[in-house]
Amino acid sequence: MTPIQPIQPIAAAVLLLCVQGVLAASADAPAVAPITAVTVYPGSATVERVVQIKAGQTEVEIAGLPANFDARTVRVQASNGIQLGQIVTRDVSAAEAPGAREAELEQKIQALRDSREVLEVDVQAASTVRAYLEKLPAAGEHSAAADGKAIAGAIDAVRHGARDTFSQIQRTQVQLRDLDRKIAVLVKELSRVRSGARDQRRITVSLAARQGGTLRLSYQVNGAGWKPAYRALLDTTTSRIDLERMAVVSQRTGEDWSGVALKLSTGQPRLSPQAPEPEPRLLKYYPPTVLMEPAPMMMAPASAPAPVQSVPVQITGSRVRPEDLYVPPVLETQGNFDTEFNVPDRADLASDGREVSLPLSRLALPVAQRIRATPAMDKSAFLMAEAERPAGVWLSGDVQLFRDGAYVGNTHWNSQATEKLQWSFGRDELVRVTVDRAGQQTGSSGFLSKKGERDVTDVYTIASSHKTPVALEVLEAAPVSTSDEVKVEAVFEPQPAVKDWERRQGVVAWQKTLAPGETMKIKVRYTIRYPKEGGVTNLP
Repeated sequence: MTPIQPIQPIAAAVLLLCVQGVLAASADAPAVAPITAVTVYPGSATVERVVQIKAGQTEVEIAGLPANFDARTVRVQASNGIQLGQIVTRDVSAAEAPGAREAELEQKIQALRDSREVLEVDVQAASTVRAYLEKLPAAGEHSAAADGKAIAGAIDAVRHGARDTFSQIQRTQVQLRDLDRKIAVLVKELSRVRSGARDQRRITVSLAARQGGTLRLSYQVNGAGWKPAYRALLDTTTSRIDLERMAVVSQRTGEDWSGVALKLSTGQPRLSPQAPEPEPRLLKYYPPTVLMEPAPMMMAPASAPAPVQSVPVQITGSRVRPEDLYVPPVLETQGNFDTEFNVPDRADLASDGREVSLPLSRLALPVAQRIRATPAMDKSAFLMAEAERPAGVWLSGDVQLFRDGAYVGNTHWNSQATEKLQWSFGRDELVRVTVDRAGQQTGSSGFLSKKGERDVTDVYTIASSHKTPVALEVLEAAPVSTSDEVKVEAVFEPQPAVKDWERRQGVVAWQKTLAPGETMKIKVRYTIRYPKEGGVTNLP
């Protein structure tokens, strides 16, 4: 058996240096810390990253963080068996630490340029063959003693070789043009990325890991926001609304969010958490002071103002970045406590300020449908849907309205205005509304009277062309006097079913179920008496 040769001292030293270099390289390499969860507030967000820790590890460095967040908001949490030590934060300039996107673009550009050099070699080789073929003697230059078959074979070989060569050159030139186009696009994007590059931040955490686990790093960033949005889909056949709750989210924090668990909160961490404390309000009286009038004196004429010297103004490019002009979505909150919504799926959100709609939930609500008309304001009838307010927290927001699959418009829903959910789903063309002015008089109540009088009579006609019965509601805002000098007398035929509709003074409502083809007539008469001297607003 061959004896094992001892390791020479020089070889051992080289091996030790290699091992130490590998260990040092692995220790100095920044840890992979992807963004796993984000909580978005109005105007800000809490970003959470996760780092895997190995047993025996004593330090972890997290690089590539944006340098635009407040370092005081950094929070580090570790799983069981990992003891945390000091946390050091260091900012690195953009030139010193290029971003991941910049490195990726540079790598792609270099790969395309290498491919282009390979194609250029193919073009040079084909050009060499073409030059050789062009130098071959023509068919008439062969000696007369040459064999005819040999000449024909040579001509055919030259023809095929030339065709293959020229085809190869043409195909390669097309590939070169395509590569040049791709390189130009990437170079343009690289310039844009470099122009928008910002400083980065590195966080180094000292630790003692008795066992493997995870380390969670979170910090607060500005430049993010969200607002609620809804989509209401009315099915007139089943009298049901499918209500979809969504969130419109955007961010320009300096880093993209890819595949993150997104949580939306109504909290306001940017506002001061300190409650105001009143200071003593002290009142002090100061007696009036007697001012002594100065003796008259001769005033010297005022000197002419110095001429204003013009200064040339030089206009240069703006140093304001697009992200500095970013305004996050506005969230309207009415509650006293914070509310959080969890986005069910993983979300992707680029740091370019674009608004992205994310679905939150969907539920079906039974509704009561009716036709509403306000003849004095609009000669159209509108389809209304009313439902009980669903349980839970509902924030005010914009609503997209659909009726039987067709988009009819959008509106803003003030969730705190009414106790019930009530929306208008567009005009009903099968209900016709007409207004006839039956009488109008303006004058005095007597020859010597100091009172003016206005008498107005209108007749409203509502006709249904539906093939099924429909519930009808007609609204009218009767004049209401707010002065003792103005007297109002209102006469309705028939009498309205509701007075002070939805607690609105003077607003009355008629409610009736119209049969197919049925017509309803309403007569309103207002007599208003007022002093001749002066004026009265909002006369009919």
